[in-house]
Amino acid sequence: MKAGILVLAAATLFSRALLATEVQFQSGPSQTHLLELFTSEGCSSCPPAEAQLSHLKQNARLWHDFVPVAFHVDYWDRLGWRDSFSSKEWTERQYRYSSLWGSSSVYTPGFVVDGREAQGPALSASAGTVGVLKVSVAGDNIAAIDFQPAKTETGDYDVHLARLAVGVSSDVKAGENRGRKLAHDFVVRSLQTDKLVAGKAQLKLPAGEPSDAIAVWVTKRDQLVPIQAAGAFLR
Repeated sequence: MKAGILVLAAATLFSRALLATEVQFQSGPSQTHLLELFTSEGCSSCPPAEAQLSHLKQNARLWHDFVPVAFHVDYWDRLGWRDSFSSKEWTERQYRYSSLWGSSSVYTPGFVVDGREAQGPALSASAGTVGVLKVSVAGDNIAAIDFQPAKTETGDYDVHLARLAVGVSSDVKAGENRGRKLAHDFVVRSLQTDKLVAGKAQLKLPAGEPSDAIAVWVTKRDQLVPIQAAGAFLR
Protein backbone atom coordinates (compact mmCIF):
# COMPACT_ATOMS: atom_id res chain seq x y z
CA MET A 1 0.00 0.00 0.00
CA LYS A 2 2.76 2.40 0.94
CA ALA A 3 4.58 1.56 -2.27
CA GLY A 4 1.45 2.42 -4.22
CA ILE A 5 1.18 5.75 -2.46
CA LEU A 6 4.83 6.49 -3.21
CA VAL A 7 4.32 5.63 -6.89
CA LEU A 8 1.26 7.90 -7.03
CA ALA A 9 3.15 10.73 -5.32
CA ALA A 10 6.04 10.33 -7.73
CA ALA A 11 3.66 10.40 -10.67
CA THR A 12 2.03 13.58 -9.33
CA LEU A 13 5.41 15.27 -8.92
CA PHE A 14 6.38 14.21 -12.43
CA SER A 15 3.13 15.66 -13.78
CA ARG A 16 3.78 18.97 -12.00
CA ALA A 17 7.32 18.99 -13.38
CA LEU A 18 5.92 18.63 -16.87
CA LEU A 19 3.59 21.57 -16.25
CA ALA A 20 6.59 23.64 -15.19
CA THR A 21 8.53 22.82 -18.36
CA GLU A 22 9.81 25.88 -20.15
CA VAL A 23 7.99 27.21 -23.18
CA GLN A 24 10.60 28.19 -25.75
CA PHE A 25 10.09 30.02 -29.02
CA GLN A 26 12.03 32.29 -31.33
CA SER A 27 11.90 34.32 -34.49
CA GLY A 28 13.87 33.55 -37.58
CA PRO A 29 16.65 35.89 -38.72
CA SER A 30 14.24 37.73 -41.05
CA GLN A 31 11.86 40.27 -39.57
CA THR A 32 8.66 38.91 -38.03
CA HIS A 33 5.93 41.54 -38.40
CA LEU A 34 4.30 43.08 -35.34
CA LEU A 35 0.63 43.60 -36.22
CA GLU A 36 -1.18 45.97 -33.84
CA LEU A 37 -4.89 46.71 -33.78
CA PHE A 38 -6.21 49.69 -31.82
CA THR A 39 -9.83 48.95 -31.00
CA SER A 40 -12.68 49.44 -28.53
CA GLU A 41 -15.89 47.74 -27.46
CA GLY A 42 -17.52 51.17 -27.70
CA CYS A 43 -16.85 51.50 -31.44
CA SER A 44 -19.41 50.02 -33.87
CA SER A 45 -16.79 49.78 -36.65
CA CYS A 46 -14.42 47.65 -34.57
CA PRO A 47 -16.04 44.17 -34.48
CA PRO A 48 -15.29 43.42 -38.17
CA ALA A 49 -11.65 44.41 -37.65
CA GLU A 50 -11.44 42.22 -34.55
CA ALA A 51 -12.94 39.35 -36.54
CA GLN A 52 -10.10 39.76 -39.04
CA LEU A 53 -7.63 39.50 -36.19
CA SER A 54 -9.37 36.43 -34.75
CA HIS A 55 -9.21 34.63 -38.10
CA LEU A 56 -5.43 34.76 -37.84
CA LYS A 57 -5.58 32.05 -35.15
CA GLN A 58 -6.02 29.54 -37.98
CA ASN A 59 -3.28 31.04 -40.14
CA ALA A 60 -0.23 28.77 -40.49
CA ARG A 61 1.98 31.89 -40.54
CA LEU A 62 0.90 32.93 -37.01
CA TRP A 63 3.92 33.57 -34.74
CA HIS A 64 6.31 32.70 -37.59
CA ASP A 65 5.70 35.61 -39.99
CA PHE A 66 3.57 37.87 -37.81
CA VAL A 67 2.66 38.51 -34.17
CA PRO A 68 -0.81 40.07 -33.61
CA VAL A 69 -1.77 42.22 -30.60
CA ALA A 70 -4.93 44.20 -29.84
CA PHE A 71 -4.75 47.38 -27.77
CA HIS A 72 -8.16 48.50 -26.45
CA VAL A 73 -8.16 52.30 -26.17
CA ASP A 74 -10.22 54.23 -23.60
CA TYR A 75 -11.48 57.29 -25.52
CA TRP A 76 -14.72 55.52 -26.49
CA ASP A 77 -15.58 54.83 -22.86
CA ARG A 78 -17.22 58.25 -22.59
CA LEU A 79 -20.21 57.04 -24.67
CA GLY A 80 -21.65 55.04 -21.79
CA TRP A 81 -19.85 51.71 -21.99
CA ARG A 82 -16.52 51.20 -20.26
CA ASP A 83 -14.45 48.64 -22.14
CA SER A 84 -12.98 46.47 -19.37
CA PHE A 85 -9.93 45.78 -21.56
CA SER A 86 -9.25 49.45 -22.25
CA SER A 87 -6.38 51.49 -20.88
CA LYS A 88 -5.24 55.08 -21.06
CA GLU A 89 -1.76 53.67 -21.66
CA TRP A 90 -2.90 52.08 -24.93
CA THR A 91 -4.51 55.36 -26.01
CA GLU A 92 -1.22 57.15 -25.33
CA ARG A 93 0.59 54.53 -27.39
CA GLN A 94 -1.72 55.22 -30.35
CA TYR A 95 -1.14 58.96 -30.01
CA ARG A 96 2.61 58.34 -30.07
CA TYR A 97 2.19 56.57 -33.40
CA SER A 98 -0.02 59.38 -34.68
CA SER A 99 2.64 61.94 -33.74
CA LEU A 100 5.28 59.82 -35.44
CA TRP A 101 3.23 59.98 -38.64
CA GLY A 102 2.80 63.77 -38.37
CA SER A 103 -0.85 63.66 -37.27
CA SER A 104 -2.66 64.82 -34.14
CA SER A 105 -5.71 62.55 -34.41
CA VAL A 106 -6.46 58.90 -33.66
CA TYR A 107 -9.25 56.55 -34.71
CA THR A 108 -10.54 53.00 -34.37
CA PRO A 109 -10.22 50.49 -35.76
CA GLY A 110 -6.60 51.34 -36.49
CA PHE A 111 -4.08 48.82 -37.80
CA VAL A 112 -0.32 49.31 -37.46
CA VAL A 113 2.24 47.02 -39.09
CA ASP A 114 5.86 47.40 -37.98
CA GLY A 115 5.17 50.94 -36.83
CA ARG A 116 3.45 51.99 -40.07
CA GLU A 117 -0.21 52.91 -40.48
CA ALA A 118 -2.06 50.16 -42.37
CA GLN A 119 -5.52 49.68 -43.86
CA GLY A 120 -5.90 46.14 -42.56
CA PRO A 121 -4.00 43.04 -41.49
CA ALA A 122 -2.44 42.52 -44.93
CA LEU A 123 1.31 42.00 -44.51
CA SER A 124 4.05 42.97 -46.93
CA ALA A 125 7.29 41.12 -47.50
CA SER A 126 9.84 41.03 -44.70
CA ALA A 127 12.17 43.98 -44.29
CA GLY A 128 15.10 41.57 -44.46
CA THR A 129 17.51 40.05 -41.98
CA VAL A 130 17.39 41.82 -38.61
CA GLY A 131 18.45 39.18 -36.08
CA VAL A 132 17.09 36.33 -33.97
CA LEU A 133 14.87 36.94 -30.93
CA LYS A 134 14.68 34.00 -28.48
CA VAL A 135 12.28 33.70 -25.54
CA SER A 136 12.06 31.09 -22.80
CA VAL A 137 9.22 31.21 -20.25
CA ALA A 138 9.80 29.13 -17.12
CA GLY A 139 7.17 27.63 -14.86
CA ASP A 140 7.59 30.47 -12.36
CA ASN A 141 6.63 32.96 -15.09
CA ILE A 142 10.12 34.30 -15.68
CA ALA A 143 10.71 35.19 -19.33
CA ALA A 144 14.37 35.02 -20.36
CA ILE A 145 14.96 37.00 -23.54
CA ASP A 146 17.91 36.98 -25.89
CA PHE A 147 18.25 39.11 -29.02
CA GLN A 148 21.20 38.68 -31.35
CA PRO A 149 20.95 41.43 -33.96
CA ALA A 150 22.21 41.04 -37.48
CA LYS A 151 25.52 42.68 -38.25
CA THR A 152 23.67 45.47 -40.03
CA GLU A 153 21.86 46.40 -36.79
CA THR A 154 23.73 48.50 -34.23
CA GLY A 155 22.95 50.45 -31.08
CA ASP A 156 21.11 49.88 -27.80
CA TYR A 157 17.80 48.04 -27.58
CA ASP A 158 14.68 47.73 -25.45
CA VAL A 159 12.51 44.64 -25.16
CA HIS A 160 8.73 44.72 -24.72
CA LEU A 161 6.59 41.83 -23.42
CA ALA A 162 2.80 41.86 -23.78
CA ARG A 163 0.61 39.41 -21.88
CA LEU A 164 -2.30 38.41 -24.17
CA ALA A 165 -5.83 37.12 -23.54
CA VAL A 166 -7.30 34.87 -26.23
CA GLY A 167 -10.91 33.72 -26.61
CA VAL A 168 -12.47 36.27 -24.26
CA SER A 169 -15.84 37.99 -24.69
CA SER A 170 -18.09 40.71 -23.29
CA ASP A 171 -21.84 41.33 -23.22
CA VAL A 172 -22.00 45.01 -24.13
CA LYS A 173 -24.92 46.80 -22.45
CA ALA A 174 -24.44 50.39 -23.60
CA GLY A 175 -22.81 52.52 -26.29
CA GLU A 176 -22.65 51.88 -30.02
CA ASN A 177 -22.48 48.07 -29.60
CA ARG A 178 -25.29 47.82 -27.05
CA GLY A 179 -26.89 44.37 -26.96
CA ARG A 180 -24.01 42.62 -28.72
CA LYS A 181 -21.77 39.86 -27.42
CA LEU A 182 -18.27 40.73 -28.61
CA ALA A 183 -15.47 38.18 -28.92
CA HIS A 184 -11.81 39.18 -28.66
CA ASP A 185 -8.42 37.61 -29.31
CA PHE A 186 -4.81 38.67 -28.72
CA VAL A 187 -5.97 41.32 -26.22
CA VAL A 188 -3.08 43.09 -24.48
CA ARG A 189 -3.60 42.82 -20.72
CA SER A 190 -0.22 44.17 -19.63
CA LEU A 191 2.93 45.50 -21.25
CA GLN A 192 6.39 45.46 -19.71
CA THR A 193 9.51 47.13 -21.07
CA ASP A 194 13.15 46.69 -20.09
CA LYS A 195 16.58 47.42 -21.46
CA LEU A 196 18.53 44.69 -23.18
CA VAL A 197 22.03 44.35 -21.74
CA ALA A 198 24.39 42.48 -24.04
CA GLY A 199 21.28 41.35 -25.86
CA LYS A 200 19.66 39.81 -22.79
CA ALA A 201 16.93 40.56 -20.24
CA GLN A 202 14.65 38.79 -17.78
CA LEU A 203 11.05 39.86 -17.22
CA LYS A 204 8.66 38.47 -14.61
CA LEU A 205 5.07 38.07 -15.69
CA PRO A 206 2.46 39.40 -13.21
CA ALA A 207 1.75 36.86 -10.47
CA GLY A 208 -1.73 35.36 -10.34
CA GLU A 209 -2.64 36.62 -13.80
CA PRO A 210 -2.59 33.73 -16.30
CA SER A 211 -1.63 34.44 -19.89
CA ASP A 212 -3.07 32.64 -22.90
CA ALA A 213 -0.20 33.88 -25.05
CA ILE A 214 2.63 36.38 -24.97
CA ALA A 215 4.12 38.65 -27.58
CA VAL A 216 7.67 39.96 -27.36
CA TRP A 217 9.29 42.58 -29.56
CA VAL A 218 12.50 44.59 -29.71
CA THR A 219 12.96 48.28 -30.52
CA LYS A 220 15.89 50.63 -30.58
CA ARG A 221 16.37 52.24 -27.15
CA ASP A 222 13.45 54.55 -26.24
CA GLN A 223 11.89 54.09 -29.69
CA LEU A 224 8.42 52.90 -30.75
CA VAL A 225 8.96 51.10 -34.05
CA PRO A 226 9.58 47.33 -33.67
CA ILE A 227 12.66 45.71 -35.18
CA GLN A 228 11.93 42.05 -34.45
CA ALA A 229 9.05 40.14 -32.82
CA ALA A 230 8.19 36.69 -31.53
CA GLY A 231 5.21 35.14 -29.80
CA ALA A 232 3.51 31.92 -28.76
CA PHE A 233 0.49 30.42 -27.07
CA LEU A 234 1.25 29.43 -23.49
CA ARG A 235 -1.75 27.11 -23.15
